[in-house]
Amino acid sequence: MIRPSGKRWPLALATALAVAGCGGAKGESEGKARLRWAFMLPTSWDPVTSRTGADINTVSIAYASLTRLDKDGNVQPALAKSWRYSPDGRTLTFELRDKLTFTDGTALDAGAVKAFFERGKTQKDSFLRPEIESIATFGTDGPLRVVFHLSRPDYQLPYVMAGRVGAIASPSAAAKDKAKLALWPVGAGPFKIVEFVPESHAYFVKNPDYWDAANIHIDRLELTTLSEPTTTIASLVSGAIDVASIGPQRVAEARARNLTVTTAPSLNANDLMINRNKAPFNDPLVAEAVRYAIDRKELVRTLTVGLGTPTNQPFPPHYFAFDPQTKDQWLYDPAKAKALLAQPGHAPGSVNVEIVINPLINEGLPELLQAQLAKVGIKSHLRIVPPGSSSWQSEVYIAKRPAAAVDGTVGRESPVQNLLAVYGPQGIMNLSGPYSPKAFLEAVDKVRATPIDAPEYRERLQRATRLGATQSTSVWLFSTPFIVATRPRVKHLNIVPSQIRWEGVTVE
Repeated sequence: MIRPSGKRWPLALATALAVAGCGGAKGESEGKARLRWAFMLPTSWDPVTSRTGADINTVSIAYASLTRLDKDGNVQPALAKSWRYSPDGRTLTFELRDKLTFTDGTALDAGAVKAFFERGKTQKDSFLRPEIESIATFGTDGPLRVVFHLSRPDYQLPYVMAGRVGAIASPSAAAKDKAKLALWPVGAGPFKIVEFVPESHAYFVKNPDYWDAANIHIDRLELTTLSEPTTTIASLVSGAIDVASIGPQRVAEARARNLTVTTAPSLNANDLMINRNKAPFNDPLVAEAVRYAIDRKELVRTLTVGLGTPTNQPFPPHYFAFDPQTKDQWLYDPAKAKALLAQPGHAPGSVNVEIVINPLINEGLPELLQAQLAKVGIKSHLRIVPPGSSSWQSEVYIAKRPAAAVDGTVGRESPVQNLLAVYGPQGIMNLSGPYSPKAFLEAVDKVRATPIDAPEYRERLQRATRLGATQSTSVWLFSTPFIVATRPRVKHLNIVPSQIRWEGVTVE
């Protein structure tokens, strides 16, 4: 049974009315190559107040980061052409490219980068603070060198800077109106915004001053919110949109209707987030029972048509941070799940839980989870919480109200970032936050202090994954690749492990 949420969106409506008035000229550089992409709008257009890892897909339209990832997940130069650590690992220096500018004309120099991170440290509503807590102070060494003075060695930072953390916003725009920056991005990325209506769409034109503008072949990019999964294919065929992610069950239909389907390795992992602070999961035996109640192979077989892979961790099995020692832990065992429920005296059918779901993702997954839980005597009902930034993110990620929620991670540029997002005390996907296992946090600190080319790096990283998975309550289910459907006019789709990018993409 699915119950709609009673939440209304007065703030979103008021914001829409306010921002529609400052939309840029629609005629500005309509361009010959127009691309329409259906995706989620970011939780904020300001990287400092952006909340989720998935935001990098849209934030990177308007912003460039200090570094970026290649298709193998390796860190590469971007705004910064190089970086180096001091011998003791406590100083990290980035050297910027020369003559960089934001779309408002402000110079993107070392001073601008320093100002951005200082705002990330001090702004009251900053979501960057936990991501950069290892950086004690920010300095400059001339106009092109930014110097991070670290409180402890942190060799993950070049990877962290490839995402929204390193997406530098104009200090002039922030000083003028920080609230507006959350609605109207001012960066140095491949595109410049010209129109935005919250919960609806954002339109962009090519930024000729982007440092890699020669590889941007799209003149106008129109971002719209996701449609219902059942109508996505029809929207692509009709030409209403050109690009959209689709579920595995829709691949055959997309190909049959002459759409191009691109699959690529991803860091996606689906999970049933569990809140150990809320009944019935404040009883750890109930949470443990759920781990054994889930038949991951059935989920993969039924929902992913062979494209998915079972996982009991926040990483897919092919990723180097996946811990092989716990690969076969929590295999499907309904008898064990029932026995765990019986230990504290829970009779069959006496445990009842509300599971919050996002209607635009995880198609079919909530209902199948509900059926599997019922087989071990756990009753559940589903409640829809809308995916918009004023709803799902606020209720689930920030307030952490649900006892359980069906969700998933798209990964992060750094594996440590992802571990902290799902298990850390301030992790946005840690529904049990601020609870975080002490041993896990100590293991994470050890990973950060280890150079990524050190022989012990992988073992330490996998140990941190193991401690997070075994000492936390969330139930990881399966991973899937990126699956993106496009109209035939779109060529050379550019997908890296954590995001879709637009360098090299062409529109005929």
